[in-house]
Amino acid sequence: MKRILVTGGLGYIGSHSVVELQQSGYDVVIVDNLSNSRRDVIDNIEAVTSVRPAFEEVDCTDMAAMQAVFDKYEGIQAIIHFAASKAVGESVQKPLLYYRNNIVSMLNLLELMPRYGVKGLVFSSSCTVYGEPDVLPVTEDAPIKPATSPYGNTKQINEEIIRDFVKVTEGVSAIMLRYFNPIGAHPSALLGELPNGVPQNLVPYITQTAIGIRKELSVFGDDYDTPDGSCIRDYINVVDLAKAHVVAIDRILAGKQDERVEVFNIGTGRGLSVLELVDLFQKATGVKLNYKIVGRREGDIEKVWADPRKANEVLGWKATTPVDETLLSAWRWQEKLREKGIQ
Repeated sequence: MKRILVTGGLGYIGSHSVVELQQSGYDVVIVDNLSNSRRDVIDNIEAVTSVRPAFEEVDCTDMAAMQAVFDKYEGIQAIIHFAASKAVGESVQKPLLYYRNNIVSMLNLLELMPRYGVKGLVFSSSCTVYGEPDVLPVTEDAPIKPATSPYGNTKQINEEIIRDFVKVTEGVSAIMLRYFNPIGAHPSALLGELPNGVPQNLVPYITQTAIGIRKELSVFGDDYDTPDGSCIRDYINVVDLAKAHVVAIDRILAGKQDERVEVFNIGTGRGLSVLELVDLFQKATGVKLNYKIVGRREGDIEKVWADPRKANEVLGWKATTPVDETLLSAWRWQEKLREKGIQ
C-alpha cells in the first residue's frame, strides 16, 4: 500500500482529500498542528472510510518534529501540502506570521523529500495568483499578477520555490493545483468547513446566517461590472476538489507527468455571482436568508472563473456535482453541527 503524507489533513480540504485517498487504497499519514482544525475530525474520517489514518500533532515549521515523522513512518512516497494560514484579511494584519508559517513549512518539506526518497509533491495553490485576470475564463498560461495580500504572495512564492527546487533535484516532481472557491461538505454530513470565529468565506457565512448564528449576511457591493452587480466566482464542490488530489498523486506515482512541475486549474468553468449563490441556496434548502447589500470590500476581485480544460483533458478530472446539491450538503453539515452543539 502506497504511503502518502498529508499536511493540514484535518482541515477543510485536507480531511475530504484524506477520505478520497483512503477510499482509493492509499495509506495516509496526517500531520496537523490543530491551529485551524479539530482532533475529532479523525473520528469522522474513520466513520466515513472505516479506516483510521495515522495522525501526528506537529507543526510543519518545526524541522526536528517533521524529521521525526519521516523517521517514524518509513516509505512515504508523496506529500500533499495543505498546511498553511489562509485568511486574506488576517494576512494583511499579520504578514510575518503568514510568511513564516506558509514558507518555512514548504522549505522544510522540500529539504526532507530527497533525504527520505519522497518522489512527489502536490501543492495546494490558489487562483489568487491570477489577481484580477485580463481574460476570462482563466487558463494556466494567464500571467501571475502582483499579490494583493501576504497570503496570496505566499502562494506565489511557494510556487517559485517549488520550481527552483525541482529544477535541481533529481527524482522529485510536483503538481500545483490552483483552486478556485471550494464550497459544500461531504454527503455524509460528517465532514465540512468549520471556521474559527467569524467565517471569512461566503458559504459558511450563508449557512450560519440561515441557522441564526449570524444576524445577517452582508453582500459586499452591487455596483460591479457584472449582470447583477455582485462579484462573480467559480464555486467548486469540495469532494470534487479532493478527488483532483488523488488523480494528481496517481499521476506522479505512475510517472506520467509531461513535465516535472505541472500546474492545473481546479474549478468548474462556470462563474456564479454572490447574489445568484444566495438565491440558489434559498431554492435548494427552502430557507429564507436575511441579507443586505453593503459597500465594496477592499481587495475583492470583480470576477474570476476557471478554464478547467487542461485538468479535464490531461488529468482526466472533472467537477461533476451540481451547485444546488453542493449548497444542500453545506446546509446539512451546518444542521449536523447544531445537533452536536458545535458553534
